[in-house]
Amino acid sequence: MSETTTRAPLRGAANMSWGMKNRLSRLIQPDGHCFFLPIDHGYFLGPTRCLEEPAKTIEPLLPWADGLFVTRGVLRAAIPADCGVPIILRVSGGTSISGHDLADETLVATIEEIIRCNATAVGVSVFVGSDYEKQTLENLADLVSMCEGYEIPVMAVTAVGKELEKRAARYLALACRIAAELGARVVKTYYAAEDFETVTNGCPVPVVMAGGPKCKTDLEVFEFVYDGIQRGAIGVNLGRNVWQNPHPVAIMRALYAVIHEKATPKQAHEVFQEIKEGSAA
Repeated sequence: MSETTTRAPLRGAANMSWGMKNRLSRLIQPDGHCFFLPIDHGYFLGPTRCLEEPAKTIEPLLPWADGLFVTRGVLRAAIPADCGVPIILRVSGGTSISGHDLADETLVATIEEIIRCNATAVGVSVFVGSDYEKQTLENLADLVSMCEGYEIPVMAVTAVGKELEKRAARYLALACRIAAELGARVVKTYYAAEDFETVTNGCPVPVVMAGGPKCKTDLEVFEFVYDGIQRGAIGVNLGRNVWQNPHPVAIMRALYAVIHEKATPKQAHEVFQEIKEGSAA
């Protein structure tokens, strides 16, 4: 007789339906943490460095990913149909880095398309404080209304475009709470070195951290992920700091140790060095 796995309580899950809980349980592991791997950057950046060929980039990283955040185009073209990693489908877009404003997004997939892609969850960006705040919050609200009928969780991404100064805890807390109030089941946001617990404490649903611009050192990545989890985040949705690293498998495995094995930044760095040196031998 198999043992029953005891799952950590999930924030905001008290009144969830069975289907919603089941889908989130595929993404958020029994320890209550998650490691999502985003490769959706091409929807506004094009063939960004190290993601020119998505299939080659992610293939060695999948064993440590709890979810893959991807657009429908790359899903169809580059992800094997027998991929066992749950899919979070990026369903907002319509802008590019060369356009007038990254915040001018719309929804780019219907509920029928989401179901056809067999997505476990969907993700949409919101740009609180931008000229397109109302438009992107309506995108989120409309998506939640579409997906709740099929018990598909929505992850809101508190994007800031080029306005990096908005990554202060006060702004992030505002954006995360609004996203949760509109029905997001998970919120992806940036880490703030100061007062990050005000972000997580003020959000009634799970918070996962984005990576943002590439960190200067490997240890810096482990430190912010570790600190953010100590302050209430359940995990990360980390892309460029993984697959743009010269040793992506080593850093992916080391981050997995922080997220799921309670490793300290120092211990994670030792894991990173060991795998890095082993691959070079």
